[in-house]
Amino acid sequence: MSDDAPTAGRFEGRFHILPVRIYYEDTDFTGLVYHANYLRYCERGRSDFLRLAGVHHSVLLNAEEPLGFAVNKLTLEFIKAARIDDALIVRSSFETIRGPRMFISQQIERNGEILVKAEVQVCCISLTGRPRRPPAVLLDGLKPFLEPSASSF
Repeated sequence: MSDDAPTAGRFEGRFHILPVRIYYEDTDFTGLVYHANYLRYCERGRSDFLRLAGVHHSVLLNAEEPLGFAVNKLTLEFIKAARIDDALIVRSSFETIRGPRMFISQQIERNGEILVKAEVQVCCISLTGRPRRPPAVLLDGLKPFLEPSASSF
């Protein structure tokens, strides 16, 4: 494991688990998590999933053909609010890859109770913003975690 592994969560089967603590800065004046922060927690979950799978954003950006990601579809379902001092879990799974698109399911939980569900579609893009197929390093890193028979590279 790399030196950054302890802060990057862990895998349970094909699911990535990222602990998140709620701090004062995450909340509004009522002590509830501000709605946009759930997006940040999901982004951290996706990024740390890739990091633990051996796919680093810096490597993708510095490749011969640099690659980035753009969220092009996002559905959030807010079920319950998180509060200051809560210990949350962001559970992420990369479901499928079709062409330049990756489909990711996420949920944010507190003590096993689902607070937020997210369905995310991310597109691989060149630095000019044009869609492009994922490189082998990304496909190889994600292959063990995708749903069986669900990918069409």
